[in-house]
Amino acid sequence: MAPLFLLFSLPFAFAGHDYGQALSKSILFFEAQRSGYLPRNQRITWRANSGLNDGKASGVDLVGGYYDAGDNVKFGLPMAFTVTMMSWSIIEYGKQLAANGELRHAMEAVKWGTDYFIKAHPQPYVLYGEVGDGNSDHYCWQRPEDMTTDRRAYKIDPSNPGSDLAGETAAAMAAASIVFRRSNPAYSRELLRHAYQLFDFADKYRGKYDGSITVAQKYYGSVSGYNDELLWAAAWLYQASNNEFYLNYLGKNGDSMGGTGWAMSEFGWDVKYAGVQTLVAKFLMQGKAGQHAPVFERYHQKAEYFMCSLVGKGSRNIQKTPGGLIFRQRWNNMQFVTSASFLATVYSDYLTSSRGSLKCSAGNVAPSQLLSFAKSQVDYLLGDNPRATSYMVGYGNNYPRQVHHRGSSIVSVKVNPKFVACRQGYANWYTRKASDPNVLTGAVVGGPDAYDNFADERDNYEQTEPATYNNAPLLGILARLASGDGRYKQLLPVAVPAPNPVIAKPKPAPKPKLTPTHASSSNPITIEQKMTSSWNDRGNTYYRYSTVVTNKSYKTLKDLKLSISKLYGPIWGLTKSGNSYGFPKWLSSLPAGKSLEFVYIHSASPADVSVSSYNLA
Repeated sequence: MAPLFLLFSLPFAFAGHDYGQALSKSILFFEAQRSGYLPRNQRITWRANSGLNDGKASGVDLVGGYYDAGDNVKFGLPMAFTVTMMSWSIIEYGKQLAANGELRHAMEAVKWGTDYFIKAHPQPYVLYGEVGDGNSDHYCWQRPEDMTTDRRAYKIDPSNPGSDLAGETAAAMAAASIVFRRSNPAYSRELLRHAYQLFDFADKYRGKYDGSITVAQKYYGSVSGYNDELLWAAAWLYQASNNEFYLNYLGKNGDSMGGTGWAMSEFGWDVKYAGVQTLVAKFLMQGKAGQHAPVFERYHQKAEYFMCSLVGKGSRNIQKTPGGLIFRQRWNNMQFVTSASFLATVYSDYLTSSRGSLKCSAGNVAPSQLLSFAKSQVDYLLGDNPRATSYMVGYGNNYPRQVHHRGSSIVSVKVNPKFVACRQGYANWYTRKASDPNVLTGAVVGGPDAYDNFADERDNYEQTEPATYNNAPLLGILARLASGDGRYKQLLPVAVPAPNPVIAKPKPAPKPKLTPTHASSSNPITIEQKMTSSWNDRGNTYYRYSTVVTNKSYKTLKDLKLSISKLYGPIWGLTKSGNSYGFPKWLSSLPAGKSLEFVYIHSASPADVSVSSYNLA
């Protein structure tokens, strides 16, 4: 296949939000969800070890893994989908994650999940799919470190099948095997071996997992059945192995299993068809369909139906709030926002790589429009919405403070180790009308209703509960938006870089002028600039500069006006007004001792930045 690639021009305005900061925070959330023995490099320090006897009563070690949301249950189906989507994010945008210093953290987050899945799959046809149960867990409000609830383990086997659970776990293992192929080949092969076995188990012994693990029905019931997971797993196994068996499986079963028939309006932990259709469309664009081209073209048509519905150009479009957010359901709607936006992001890059466009019933749509749609959804999530609320905890100034999350809402066991009993947590902590004692940094909560309304209340679980599968697709989108290099080759063979690559310094690289203005009684504002990355494109060397403005006074800084000259590229994090720059639109003032950061890219030495005017109040 001829090399296909895309180049986005640098002035494309990914302005307004610090996507790199949001990316870092979104990955951090997974550390708050860890179960088991926490590692030495654990960054969410208010958490401690938990669930250390998981699986013991069943004679199997099930210590580890993730709690799915605000409770302390380990649900296998959403955990596997979380790992699949984190892996897909790394597969598509690993270089961008590395450029933002987050590839290692993202890979650690994937491995925390896959290490658990290896334990949960002790035999080819046995998979443990849940530890604990929602009924007993939800009766209590306890820190994970204090759990007194039933920690029974539930499994699927040939007599009690679960093709959807085994299929999704196979997809997770296969996708993760690609992630570790270069940095840890032995581990990658082990993951692929488990993926092969799990797919065989899922396909050979068919049945819905919630018919076997009935305690999951109320919480993660498999409404869509298992055909979508079988196709999803086959697609990931083909991408991981290049084994024609899985390509043929997609071709032979696409019609009968609904891959070519279902026109979708959602994508998430239960319904995978839109994801399958997107992956198969990629295979078609790569020229891999072979004899299955007619079937793959039908997958492709359904993928485009989904994309057209997102941008409002389809025959039946996805509902949106007045503020422009995708709206699927009141309970944790944000999961559908992030997953659909991820598909739009990768599909945009697939189209541009193949020099194609999206063909909708209301006309053709350029790939850039699809990417702009995904950006609009992320921007809404980060605060560009009618409430000016960030739905990512810890990002921006106005974010949820009373998150429906046991660990976040109860004082850390490290601060007060006194045992919190089952019902005591409800009486003393759940009903508190105060901010959480522990900030659940990076968590994406359920979000607003159909009319952009949101109530920041702990008992409003439909809107204030976070979930791992809300965050997982965001890793890829945020890495994509945060990246300044603009070079993507999404249809070429996947090559995830090793974490923390050494970035070569450009030969002519002018040293950044670190010329801070020192605070004094007459000038209480400091400005410090540094070059954070550089790259070459078409013979030109581009530099990304970070500039930090700090209020060194003892008063609040208002009406800041900056003068910036010798700027020859795009700038993010400030609002331009005439010939000067002011606070970004989500910030009206800068408290004493606080800083704001803005970044810009151009192919020259640092721009000249100075303070034109300001007020202190």
